[in-house]
Amino acid sequence: MRKFLSLLLPIACGVCLSIGTAHAANWKFNNGLPEGRGESKQLEKFAAEVSDLSDGSLNIKVFHGGSLNLKDNDVARWLPRGAAEMGLVWANYLGRDVPALNAVMIQGSVGSPKELITALPEIQKIYKEVLAEWKIVPTGFMALPILKASIFCREKPVRTLDDLRTRKLRVWSNDQVETFTKLGVSAQIVGQNDLYVALQTGVVDCAVYPALFAHTISLQEVTKYASYLYPVAGVPYVLGASESAWNTLSDKERASISTAAANVWARTNEYSKAEEKEQAARAKLTAQGIEFLDAFSEQDRLAFLNAASETWQKMANEAGGKAPEYRQRILKVLGR
Repeated sequence: MRKFLSLLLPIACGVCLSIGTAHAANWKFNNGLPEGRGESKQLEKFAAEVSDLSDGSLNIKVFHGGSLNLKDNDVARWLPRGAAEMGLVWANYLGRDVPALNAVMIQGSVGSPKELITALPEIQKIYKEVLAEWKIVPTGFMALPILKASIFCREKPVRTLDDLRTRKLRVWSNDQVETFTKLGVSAQIVGQNDLYVALQTGVVDCAVYPALFAHTISLQEVTKYASYLYPVAGVPYVLGASESAWNTLSDKERASISTAAANVWARTNEYSKAEEKEQAARAKLTAQGIEFLDAFSEQDRLAFLNAASETWQKMANEAGGKAPEYRQRILKVLGR
């Protein structure tokens, strides 16, 4: 009998191990940002924490820089279908499919970092409401740093709207196209993974981009000048999950994701050294050959903000549904 049991025990252990291995879920997380970005490092840490908190029953691999060939502006299409179980969702890319979400806050809708920070809790509430309708589970959020949008140009310096009207400008969202068009500037959307080549080949002459992140796509190699225009309305990224994939998880696995996502928010929702980081980034880019010109004038910056305000109202009205209500909720929080 003892001999029989001694033979049975390893078999039983092997069965247990195989059951545990079979239960382990391996998820893909699509991240359209370059691997060198700080947000990408946060996502790597998020994935590691999920694995630890779930005791290895859920493992998430982060794919950076669009390596899964899943487009950011298509996320409302491929994420609910589970092409990847998770993905980084950014409202600025959703103008085509989820216009109400894209109109919650646009570039130029805030005039200062303080206003942005004030609006963030209400933005999160709205995002949760809207994404649920698209069968996307907002498992958590990741805050962007406080950013300043500068105009980076390849050949000739640009420091006024008059200068910019003679150039082809790259932007990243529909609202920016609308706003710059109101100002008489020719603007087109170019994805950041295509931006380097677009500047190198002259498809565009200039690009709206934050100095803090310019090095991550080597803008210093294809531009020579930069000038500050406006504070970025850096709405948070959503750590979105396919609802169907989410429903396959155990309570412990869901809690692991929620806890790890909450830790991402706690680490990123901090802005005390924003200006220090901005100046350090500019100094590094200057050493690499970019000349930072005087900022656009107060008159030009006010013209941009006024045009953006008109765009915001128009986009909310055109989106229809609850979009005008969402805009009013943000304006109320901002005390306007």
